[in-house]
Amino acid sequence: MTERIVLAYSGGLDTSVAIGWIADATGAEVVAVAVDVGQGGEDLEVIRQRALDCGAVEAYVADARDEFAEEYCMPALKANALYHDKYPLVSALSRPVIVKHIVQAAREFGATTMAHGCTGKGNDQVRFEVGIASLAPDLKCIAPVRDLALTRDKAIDYAERNHLPIATTKKNPFSIDQNVWGRAVETGFLEDIWNAPTKDVYEYTDDPAFPPVPDEVIISFEKGIPVALDGQRVTPLKAIQAMNRRAGAHGVGRIDIVEDRLVGIKSREVYEAPGAIALIEAHREMENVTLEREQARYKRVIQQQWTDLVYDGMWSSPLKKSLDAFIEDTQQYVTGDIRMVLHGGKATITGRRSDSGLYDFNLATYDEGDTFDQSAARGFIEIYGLAAKQAAARASRAGL
Repeated sequence: MTERIVLAYSGGLDTSVAIGWIADATGAEVVAVAVDVGQGGEDLEVIRQRALDCGAVEAYVADARDEFAEEYCMPALKANALYHDKYPLVSALSRPVIVKHIVQAAREFGATTMAHGCTGKGNDQVRFEVGIASLAPDLKCIAPVRDLALTRDKAIDYAERNHLPIATTKKNPFSIDQNVWGRAVETGFLEDIWNAPTKDVYEYTDDPAFPPVPDEVIISFEKGIPVALDGQRVTPLKAIQAMNRRAGAHGVGRIDIVEDRLVGIKSREVYEAPGAIALIEAHREMENVTLEREQARYKRVIQQQWTDLVYDGMWSSPLKKSLDAFIEDTQQYVTGDIRMVLHGGKATITGRRSDSGLYDFNLATYDEGDTFDQSAARGFIEIYGLAAKQAAARASRAGL
């Protein structure tokens, strides 16, 4: 029986060429796996047919938009996941769900190997291959660009020589990865980190310098998940899509950073994540209202570790699962409403309310109705500062 290889297929030049390239190099049959994580663009049936026209023996197509939003984006939202305090893990979050469907396709079609289109310089090769090792350690992994010397120029020449049904151009300046959680743009003139992004870099966001009138939105949370916008119930996917449109219209969520890749390289990345950034900002404020002080402090440590693990491709690691349990426990009371104004590149919180919050008006007010016993403050300060007072006295005696 001829060996079969499942290929993570995007429908673009490199992975389309990889179908025949892999077959020529290995003698194996290629099963193309396309997963819809809300990236938009071409219809999946068009992509499926292109894979078959490029030589795939089977083409597996999965609509994973709701699954991605609910099982991957929502945990990231609960973790307020921002790598380098800025990047909401746009690509890193999508790889585990793609890997899941690659494994399903491998089982269904009897494949022994998976292939992906990553280079040897990026993070995604790690995310794919560690993910496969975690879910299906019996599957082997190959990367045509890294392992079979498939360069972009060779891909274009191969496509033209074999009359493949794909657009081929050497002028496309960017490498782009996108899904419903955001959009990642790199390479081309962006590799010179002094160059400012030009207008053609952006697609999910409009220029924040020329915004429409301010847009006020009320985001309702239940246990850390957005469940309604302006009183209208939404699924996680609908919440992200709606906030992508509304926040994107105001240029919210543009990110331009030099990022530390897992492989040790610094890389300039431009991201657009209007919905993710607006929702994380709202979720953070909902936590400010509902989490106890020490719990919130410790969660900031935990969620940074969670973010780093996901960025590094360790979605299925034991530590990540343990951190999931802690983060989920913190969300028990993260329920209520956040009022936010979107305008000119900013998502500004203007109001918050929660029946399960820890904010007590009567304790916080300085006006009539204040129930805080201010006479207790003096004794509290004396006890709280006792250790510091003793240490200062010792330093004074020592002449320090």
